[in-house]
Amino acid sequence: MNISVVISTYNRADSLERTLASVKKFAGEIIVVDNSSTDGTPRVAKQYGAAVYTRPNNLMLNVNKNYGFTKATKDWILCLDDDEVIPPELVSEMKDAIGKTDVNGYWLPRKNIIFGKWIRHGIWWPDRQLRLFRKGSGSYPEKHVHEYIEVTGATGVLTNAYVHYNYDTLAQFLDKMQRIYTESEMQKYEAAGYRISWRDAIRFPASDFIKLYFAQSGYKDGLHGLVLASLQAFYSFIIFVKLWEKEKFREIDIPVQHALEEMEKTGRETAYWVTTVKMREAKNPFVRVWHQILRKIAHSS
Repeated sequence: MNISVVISTYNRADSLERTLASVKKFAGEIIVVDNSSTDGTPRVAKQYGAAVYTRPNNLMLNVNKNYGFTKATKDWILCLDDDEVIPPELVSEMKDAIGKTDVNGYWLPRKNIIFGKWIRHGIWWPDRQLRLFRKGSGSYPEKHVHEYIEVTGATGVLTNAYVHYNYDTLAQFLDKMQRIYTESEMQKYEAAGYRISWRDAIRFPASDFIKLYFAQSGYKDGLHGLVLASLQAFYSFIIFVKLWEKEKFREIDIPVQHALEEMEKTGRETAYWVTTVKMREAKNPFVRVWHQILRKIAHSS
């Protein structure tokens, strides 16, 4: 197939082999940008016939991905991470998609496997990513680690998903959160000139938990959904603390009445979404209407 598969990796020899095995049969070429690994990752890549380019490890991950794009020789580029897999049904769909002349890129749904389970709600599904694009028409802006590839021209959406083996362990989640993701988020706030308020210590985590668990139906993923919403709330709290650290942990007096008012506000927002979930899940239409009335009362109070 007329596709260059580009993978940027660092010390992931274990998972990289799974990724390479899923693309070897259809890829016109495989380009691996190795971020100075020390665990044998380049050796694994070469076993699958990949062209390997070694670069300094850059916490702005997308810099080395863009470098890999410049080495591609095929008409289309498929950008993958070293923990992602392309299933056969998506291969067939991509083959048809790249034959179209009026589209320069495609959004692909991504199936996130976290702690051994496909997470079907919240920010983790359908989690569409623009990963397949015509060579020369797309690149990462290099402003934020969670940014999308920007493509010049029309884009389309594919139906079949690729698989992302996202977090296997809690240690992996905490390591990436501390070392990469919260640092990038903090820098984004700094670049925007954001100055923290003590209220953010409550609002950041509470907002993320409510959004993921209630508004985006994370509760439907069982204990996985509850834990992931809680971890995401902790993630947001760490961003707040890192921003505070940048301000040298400046002292801020908090009158207890103000703290209570903020907590009560969070409580009202939580009550609103609890009632919303009850309304959604109610089988009886009269019960659904009753919860809708209660929600209006809670929202107006």
